[in-house]
Amino acid sequence: MYSDALIKIGDQEFVTLYGLCIAVGILCCILVLFKFAKGRVTENFIDFLFYNGIASIAIGFFSATLFQSVYNYIDALKSNPNAKFQFGGMTFIGGLIGGVSTFLIIYAIFRKKLSNRLVDIVSLLPCCILIAHAFGRVGCFFAGCCYGIRTDSFLGVKFPDLSYKVHPTQLYEAFFLFVMFAVCLLLYLKKGFKHNLSLYLVAYGIFRFLIEFIRGDERGEFVGGVSPSQFWSLLMIVLGVAIYFLFEYLYKLRAKELEKQTAETVKVEK
Repeated sequence: MYSDALIKIGDQEFVTLYGLCIAVGILCCILVLFKFAKGRVTENFIDFLFYNGIASIAIGFFSATLFQSVYNYIDALKSNPNAKFQFGGMTFIGGLIGGVSTFLIIYAIFRKKLSNRLVDIVSLLPCCILIAHAFGRVGCFFAGCCYGIRTDSFLGVKFPDLSYKVHPTQLYEAFFLFVMFAVCLLLYLKKGFKHNLSLYLVAYGIFRFLIEFIRGDERGEFVGGVSPSQFWSLLMIVLGVAIYFLFEYLYKLRAKELEKQTAETVKVEK
């Protein structure tokens, strides 16, 4: 709810709580990667993931704006056929699509030069996304965006630009994301769970689809009368199920590859 800048010189705003939360989220994302990937993959591969991640985050922010701008344009055309396309706003799922696509393309380009494979570390990557996203949603709360519908509930919050209380859906989502981060990290570290990516896609897809019913900031309709986020949430759920079976196959291939490498190493040593 603090949309004013923390640092302001003249008319120039330099630091907001929203921006600070985004920065903290990205920093935590990087720390989680370096902390928990160490010892599981080579340092060179971790460095590759880091630089790939930075590039993907940059493209992800652009994609988040592009997707929301397209939604706004489609919605504007309904009432004004002469509406002009303008950049504005952001949507997380749009950013996720652009960021993940960029990450996979860069990985595919350099794959043959890498000492490890994505399957060796893929179950940790959702943890990195979750912690960054969670802090980002806290930032949304401070910025007063992405709020919910009107409510008289004791959970309701009154933002400065509203005359009534609304559901703080940003905090609901942040809580969900922090809990899911803890669950996924625990499964990864204690159980060696290999399907956090599928778990993340299905769980977040369901959550995001449902919370859209109490979101109050209208983002327009998409396919079949559902909101853009609900549409992509359904695809996330389907993709999560498909990825489970895909990675079961990839894990078997990786096991055979490692077995072959071990056998060749033993043969050379003899």
